[in-house]
Amino acid sequence: MNLKSIKQSSQNVHGWERAASIAGGLFFLGKGLSRGGIGGLLQVAMGGMALARGVTGHCEAKRVLCELDEHSKHAEGRSHHMPLHRSESDQQQLQRSAQAATETATVTGNDSLRNPPTGV
Repeated sequence: MNLKSIKQSSQNVHGWERAASIAGGLFFLGKGLSRGGIGGLLQVAMGGMALARGVTGHCEAKRVLCELDEHSKHAEGRSHHMPLHRSESDQQQLQRSAQAATETATVTGNDSLRNPPTGV
């Protein structure tokens, strides 16, 4: 693999997105330099990052977000094709837990919103 193919494979910003990053980066660099102070420094930093993104054609944040999106799509596809099967002992344990939870529940008979119980 040569250097040119390595650069092309790592580029994930193309076309108008890349041109907008360069233009926006130059805009924020100029605005930040003319403004000065902390706000200007933040604009210079933001402009520098946008300019670097446009010049290199690579954005690490975009790479991570695309990777997460791909993982979630893969997980969604798998969940539709792989039904959840529980063993007989798991089903019995769930049933016992549900019965135990409902046995200890009490009903007060006061479900009214107009006349809530006092002292609560």
